[in-house]
Amino acid sequence: MATSWDAVIIGAGVNGCAIAYNLAKRGLRVVILDKTDVCAQASGQNGGGVRQSARDPRELPLAMLSVSLFSSLAEELDQDVEYVQAGNLRLCTTSEQETAMRAAVAQQRVDFGLDVRYVDRGELEALNQHLAEWVVGASYCPTDGHANPLLTTYAFARKACELGAELRTGETVTRIRLSRGTVRSVVTDREVYSTGLVINAAGIGGRAVANMVGLDFPMTPVFTEVLVTEAREPMFAQMIGTASSDFYGHQTTHGSFVWGGFVGYETFLHDGHHGGTQRPNYPEVASAICRTVLRYFPGLGELNVIRTWGGLIAQVADKVPVLGPVPEVPGYISATGFSGHGFGIAPAVGRVIGQAVLGETPDVDLSPFTADRFGPVH
Repeated sequence: MATSWDAVIIGAGVNGCAIAYNLAKRGLRVVILDKTDVCAQASGQNGGGVRQSARDPRELPLAMLSVSLFSSLAEELDQDVEYVQAGNLRLCTTSEQETAMRAAVAQQRVDFGLDVRYVDRGELEALNQHLAEWVVGASYCPTDGHANPLLTTYAFARKACELGAELRTGETVTRIRLSRGTVRSVVTDREVYSTGLVINAAGIGGRAVANMVGLDFPMTPVFTEVLVTEAREPMFAQMIGTASSDFYGHQTTHGSFVWGGFVGYETFLHDGHHGGTQRPNYPEVASAICRTVLRYFPGLGELNVIRTWGGLIAQVADKVPVLGPVPEVPGYISATGFSGHGFGIAPAVGRVIGQAVLGETPDVDLSPFTADRFGPVH
């Protein structure tokens, strides 16, 4: 059976749902397809950071726009997404890291006017009293923060559906049909969706979806794991990261801590036989995250970890997403390859992709995100 839609969005992660919301708000008839479920991969396995600091310069305008949108997102979506704007600290432990961080801070201030500065140990202690002595300083961006990825994603999905979008999970896209090089329909294992517009927000499946229309770009699935602790009294509200990018996280509004981290071989920690649909956990990852966190926050040693979960992120070669229309394939829009940075920029991505779809000039220039930056896309 064939049905007709203004737009078909492949992928029910936070960016796919944000795009659906923005298109449904503008009156388009939209369907979101996902082979598993909402938040099945990276959107459900991240630390919830909403940060501008330490972004790739190409991503920073999107991050700055998203911060402005997060401030009113709960009201707009009729859902508390647990957004806390209490700043982001990226911790330094060596003089080399300190020098590099000072330079990065200066560049962001000059090039983008971002409110970020380097704080030495004395000022850092006034911001966060729980850090180990070996931390020498940090970058501090007071307008950064964190939110709940699950609540945010489901809020976008629910609001999109209230506005007329449909969400269909457990349905696998098998083909995108073209006519004279232009999108004409999307075929799944259940149905044919007639459309002139397909938006690839498929996360780790994004490269395979691009291949369906004859496009390609360098993207690899990378395993990520996050743990949640039991709750304790409020200690600090900042989003935490490190100069060496070995862990990240924050204390939630409920008192629990959410920590994610890396052990160095995440690229190889997934089973290709599962096709990316399952979320395995590896016992060595959670323990490695815990050891790293305790080096920076020794006072958390008595906390119990209550759950862990893992998934796959779509890491592009230069760790910057592939966004926007592809002129070589009219009707095809890319919104994938977020490389672990996608949650914090999702409100902005939803807005600018919606604007691009409608033929408007996006609030953020999408030219730095084209797939052809890696070479010919065909």
